[in-house]
Amino acid sequence: MSATPFDRRDGWIWYDGQLVPWKDAQLHVLSHGLHYGSSVFEGERAYGGEIFKSTEHSERLKKSAEILDFEIPYSVAEIDAAKRLVLEKSGMKDAYLRPVAWRGSEMMGVAAQANKIHLAIAAWEWPSYFDPAEKMKGIRIDMAEYRRPDPATAPSAAKAAGLYMICTISKHKAERKGYADALMLDWQGRVAECTGANVFFIRDGIVHTPMADCFLDGITRRTVIDLAKRRGFEVAERRIMPDELPSFNECFITGTAAEVTPVSEIGPHKYQPGNMTKVLMDDYSAEVQPKSKAA
Repeated sequence: MSATPFDRRDGWIWYDGQLVPWKDAQLHVLSHGLHYGSSVFEGERAYGGEIFKSTEHSERLKKSAEILDFEIPYSVAEIDAAKRLVLEKSGMKDAYLRPVAWRGSEMMGVAAQANKIHLAIAAWEWPSYFDPAEKMKGIRIDMAEYRRPDPATAPSAAKAAGLYMICTISKHKAERKGYADALMLDWQGRVAECTGANVFFIRDGIVHTPMADCFLDGITRRTVIDLAKRRGFEVAERRIMPDELPSFNECFITGTAAEVTPVSEIGPHKYQPGNMTKVLMDDYSAEVQPKSKAA
């Protein structure tokens, strides 16, 4: 990824219905979304000029906003069209896209019913979330101190910016210790997810993954589950306890940014990226390509 700070880049950003120069896409320091976390977003990738599962992402963006008690003033179709416009204007075929919606600056306080709802969409090059050389041999993951919250205490079904605060803290701590990411438990001490990706394990030819009932049911997660089932792999979505971690043979994580990334370590536990992980990596790579090119 470019080392240029994001606020100093060139290009175009779709902002409240129109394309504006990248450096002009700004908001006020007293925006509600900055102070109170009233913001939702999506992470999407384009491959060969087509945005993978664009409509599913737009639908989830709208739903996340509803959960946070605001309505994005654009339809799913309009959001899809705006993303295509940004991608075309950028001149990139393979890109990462970031739609983000937030409450503006009309009111400053916990309550902000009158605030304008803004929507912006940017696109940039982001080849791989992890170093490619490290990715192929499996990344190292630490155990996070913070846990995913009880869904009775936080809007866990929304891709809400505020829910990522503990993810940033956990990933920073992991990286300072030489790890690539951190595995988070849920509020009851069960395996949940990484800081920005879902987690899968393989044992005796069966794919295991935690039930997504207190964290985001990722679009990539669902895609990989479908791909595994197409292959005839048994998939067990269930409660996974930390004491099971030594019993698995393979481990990988999934996400729009991470795609399918093998894991070689979680704390003291070692894994060997194997054939099933490689098959799912290859299947996912084929799945995201525009069908005319993948055929």
